[in-house]
Amino acid sequence: MIEATSCGGVVIFRGKILVLYKNYKNKYEGWVLPKGTVEPGEDYKNTAAREVLEEAGVNASIIKYIGKSSYTFSIPEDTVEKDVHWYLMMADSYYSKPQREEYFVDSGYYKFHEAQHLLKFSNEKQILEKAYNEYLDLKKANLWGNRKYF
Repeated sequence: MIEATSCGGVVIFRGKILVLYKNYKNKYEGWVLPKGTVEPGEDYKNTAAREVLEEAGVNASIIKYIGKSSYTFSIPEDTVEKDVHWYLMMADSYYSKPQREEYFVDSGYYKFHEAQHLLKFSNEKQILEKAYNEYLDLKKANLWGNRKYF
């Protein structure tokens, strides 16, 4: 068993959520949230921000920690047990540019119900719902976008 840790972000701008479309060698991989592997000596927040920047070209601010999802998958030589730490993040525009080297061919900001429908993995759908509810609470309390909050 191989243990792996990744970090990612639920990135929101003006109420819409950033999602990426992955297509590997013309094989449908699906819509996902940006995330990636923690590098040696890197803390989780830095990993999440770096991965969002690398995979989507988005410079996003971290608002708060949302939680952890876990899943396992098989590779030819072993089984990988992965933990992903998620952050609610705020972008400063609708700009995004999918990272071709990682086989991301499209990206964009979608309304909650659209993003929820597009996302391929149920654990990401659950994280999205949790993050979006946090966003709505912050917005209702007039704290979203308020720099004093950070």
